[in-house]
Amino acid sequence: MKIGSDIVKVYKDVHIWVGIVAGLMLFVAFYGGAITMFEKPLERWATPPSSLAAPPPLERAPELVSAVLAAHPEAARHYLVMVETAPDAPARVMWRVPGEIRRQFTEYAASFDADGKLQVERVRKTPVAQLIDTLHQHVGLPFPDVVSRNMMGVVALLYAVALVSGVIVLLPTLVKDLFALRVGRNIKRMWLDVHNALGIVSLPFHLVMALTCVIFAFHDPVYALQDKIVYPNGIQWGEEHAPAQPTNSTPLPPAELLRRVNEQLPAFHVYGFSFEQHEGRLEGRVTGLDIRYGTRARTYSSTHFDPYTGEVDTHDLPGHMDDWDTAVNAFFMLHFGSFGGNTVRWMYLLLGLAGAMLFYTGNLLWLESRRRKERGTAPVVQKRSTRVMANLTVGVSLGCVAGMSATIAATKWLPARVADLAAWHEGIYFAVFTLAIAWSFLRGAARSAAELLWLCAALTLAIPLSSLAGVWGVGGTWNHAGAGWVIDLSATVAVPVFLLIAAHSRRRMMKGHADSVWSPRTVPLPP
Repeated sequence: MKIGSDIVKVYKDVHIWVGIVAGLMLFVAFYGGAITMFEKPLERWATPPSSLAAPPPLERAPELVSAVLAAHPEAARHYLVMVETAPDAPARVMWRVPGEIRRQFTEYAASFDADGKLQVERVRKTPVAQLIDTLHQHVGLPFPDVVSRNMMGVVALLYAVALVSGVIVLLPTLVKDLFALRVGRNIKRMWLDVHNALGIVSLPFHLVMALTCVIFAFHDPVYALQDKIVYPNGIQWGEEHAPAQPTNSTPLPPAELLRRVNEQLPAFHVYGFSFEQHEGRLEGRVTGLDIRYGTRARTYSSTHFDPYTGEVDTHDLPGHMDDWDTAVNAFFMLHFGSFGGNTVRWMYLLLGLAGAMLFYTGNLLWLESRRRKERGTAPVVQKRSTRVMANLTVGVSLGCVAGMSATIAATKWLPARVADLAAWHEGIYFAVFTLAIAWSFLRGAARSAAELLWLCAALTLAIPLSSLAGVWGVGGTWNHAGAGWVIDLSATVAVPVFLLIAAHSRRRMMKGHADSVWSPRTVPLPP
C-alpha cells in the first residue's frame, strides 16, 4: 500500500504527540486494569477472617433475618441473604448502613452463636481492590469522580487518535516490520520493533478499550440522548418492571425462593438475594451468574424478582435482553472481559500488561529520538525537556507499579492496626507514587530506573510474604486457605521479571551512549 511520505509525516507527528500527552495516564489505567481482572480473588485475599460462628443453613435464614430486624431495625431498608458465603461475604445475612460520605457504607454481618444468640460484627472488607479499580477508571488522577471521568474520556479520545495514526504510519512497512525484533546496538530500533509488534497484535483489544472508555466517561450525555431518541416516555429506571403490589404479607423463605429461581433459570447459578423496602413494599434482586453469557458487571449478573411469588424479571439478564440492551451489555462485557471465564481473564490480564508496556515503550522511543544527530565527534547535549520527560516516564510508570504493590501488601497488616482502611490504602499508594517521582528527579532517569525497579521487586515480593506471615499468624496477619492464591502466584512470578528488567536498565546505564538520557555521565557543553 503506497502512502505519501508527507501524509505519513503528519500522522507520525500526531501519533507521537498524542501518545506523549496521554501515555503516562494510560500506563496507570492499563496496569491497574490488568490487576482488576482478578478483582474478586483480590477482595477475598484481602478481607480479614470473620469472628462469627459458621453461617446457619439457608433454611434458618428467615429466623436469622427476624432476629436481625428486631435488634437492628435500620437493616430493613436493605439487607442480603447469601446463598453462597465467602471470605468477603462471610455471613448468611448482611446489611449496609449509609455513611456520612456519599457512596460510603458500613457493612454488617450476622449469625447465631452456639447457644442460638444473635452475633453481629462489622465487615472489614479491605478496599484495596476498589482503590485500584478507581485508579484504573480515573487514569491515576487524584481528583473528584466527575473531573477524573471527563479527563479519562478526553484521554480515551486521544488514545483512539494515537491508535489510528499509528496504524497509518506503520502501513507502508507493515509486512516487513511486524514481527521483526532487531536486537543490537541500535536501541531505538529494538524498542520500535517491540512497540510496533505490541501495537499491531493487540490492536483490536485497544480499539475496544478506547471506544468503551469514551462511552463510560460520557455515559450521562449518552443516556440523555438515549432518553430522547430510544425511549419515547423517558428511561424508566427500574419502574417499567417493578413488581406488583403483593397480596401476601410475608415473603417466601430464601430456600423456597432459590428453588423457584432455579426452576425459571436452570443455568443461572445463584449467589444471593437482596431485599429493599420501597414505598411500603418489599422488593428483591437476585444475583448470580450464567457462564454462557458475558455480563455487565465483572463477575455477576442481577435482576429484579418478586419476593412474594418468586417470579423473576429476566429482562436485565444476558440471554434474555432485547436488542438495544444486548448492545449496551456488549460494551461492558468487552471492556471487563466478563465472558469466557478465567481463560479470557488471563488473556485480558496479559493484554493489559502489554498495553502498559506499549505506552512505556512509546515514551522510550520519543526519548531516544530526541538525541540530536551528532556532527563529527561532538557529543549531544540532551535538552532539559527531554530529561524531564525521562524522569516522569520512570517515576510515574514505576511509581504506579510500586505503589500498587505496596498497598496490596499492606492489606494483611492494616486491619489489626488502623480504623480507616480506605484512607490508609489510598495514602500508601500516593505516598509511594509521589516519592518515586521525586526520586527519579533527584537521581535522574538513568540511575532511578534500576533503583525503582528493585523497589518494585521488593514490594511485589512483600505480597506473598504477607500471606506467608498470615499462615504463621505474625503481627495480627491472616491467610485464607485456598482463597486468592492467584494473587500470590502472580506477584511471585512478577518479581524475577522486575529484577531482569532492572539488570538490563543498569547495563544500559553503564554501557550505553554517554550522551544518552539514560546515561548518568555528564556530557560537557561544546565550546
